[in-house]
Amino acid sequence: MAKIKVRYNQDSIDQIAELMQQYQLNTVCREANCPNIGECYRRRTATFMILGNQCSRNCRFCNVTNGIPQLVDENEPERLADAAKQMGLKHVVITSVTRDDLEDGGAGHFAETIRAVRKRVEGVTVEVLIPDFKGDRDALGKVIAAEPEIINHNLETVKSLYDRVRPEADYERSLSLLRYVKDKAPEILTKTGIMVGLGETEEEVYGLMDDAVRAGCDILTVGQYLQPSPEHYELKEYISDEQFRIYEEKGYEKGFRYVASGALVRSSYHAEEALKL
Repeated sequence: MAKIKVRYNQDSIDQIAELMQQYQLNTVCREANCPNIGECYRRRTATFMILGNQCSRNCRFCNVTNGIPQLVDENEPERLADAAKQMGLKHVVITSVTRDDLEDGGAGHFAETIRAVRKRVEGVTVEVLIPDFKGDRDALGKVIAAEPEIINHNLETVKSLYDRVRPEADYERSLSLLRYVKDKAPEILTKTGIMVGLGETEEEVYGLMDDAVRAGCDILTVGQYLQPSPEHYELKEYISDEQFRIYEEKGYEKGFRYVASGALVRSSYHAEEALKL
């Protein structure tokens, strides 16, 4: 199996890392060891990660650290907005660690961050990649009320692998989240992403696509799983470029508005492209 060549630019990484340090912010790019970090930092883009860098869950595929979550930083939304303005961003992507320790899962903090960015950066569009909030509709409603252009929640993998790959999550609960957003705010684009190479079958991927489309999902990303360490879930297969092209074609056939499929595709990679359609 051929290894994936990552895009890497140390000068760009250092420049954006310095800016994140200045504003005391985290990016999922660094915390999750994203293979596109050099390219995205060179393009002056980054996915901000709010609510600390310690996740309350321990999914077997993820490189974000599991541990005791930090106290919520009430000033973080304003600092993030200032950083986005300094970077000249037109499309801001915001995600978080999962915070099951918080009553609303951090939904209110998401909403405050969205509002701060809109207030500080003229003409900006906002995308949020949210956890499942343990199925709490009131919490999800806080994010919907802040009116981001895109709400993303990743299914991550096919249903049959959930108990091994992300045992603290629930496939049907995640689908329900996407469906609820579209039902309550049809003008908001909904998005989900999956990894392949975990041992799923092609038919299972198509089944997931069908489930997501039925839930009203507009945007799909499909990327290669890369095992962060020997302790993480075992990589089963490197998927061919041809198969990624097939997944993209099938996604469009099944009704997604926008599909990004490729080895290095991640849920926020070139995220602004979906808004151009």
